[in-house]
Amino acid sequence: MSESKASVTWQEKKAFVGVSPSGHNVKIDADKEKGASPMELILLGLGGCASYDVVSILQKSRQEVTDVRCELTAQRAETVPAVYTAIHMHFVITGNDVSDKQIERAIKLSAEKYCSASRMLMQGGVDITHDFENIAG
Repeated sequence: MSESKASVTWQEKKAFVGVSPSGHNVKIDADKEKGASPMELILLGLGGCASYDVVSILQKSRQEVTDVRCELTAQRAETVPAVYTAIHMHFVITGNDVSDKQIERAIKLSAEKYCSASRMLMQGGVDITHDFENIAG
């Protein structure tokens, strides 16, 4: 098992600075004035993890991808803790003759095998759904 170390330091009010295991600073603010909220960062982490997988899998499948965008829509519980209960991921894929079949395969592999964030959230009971739009370049 590998180990990661990070730190989060309080700045003021509800604002913090996180330092990632790779040494990058991230502004965190529960009031959303000086940075993303902790829950927003979870959503962005999921989108980044899945998008990386989709790009990588499509490239390995020799698909001419020129752009990938993941639009996330999330629902949260009404009561504390206000966890995510459902997240929909809409992938917008742009490229030259990118196959719908290859896009479906890439999204499925990411969701079921490779994306650690997706797997972790699903194991925690979050309903994650996907769809995509294939834009010919």
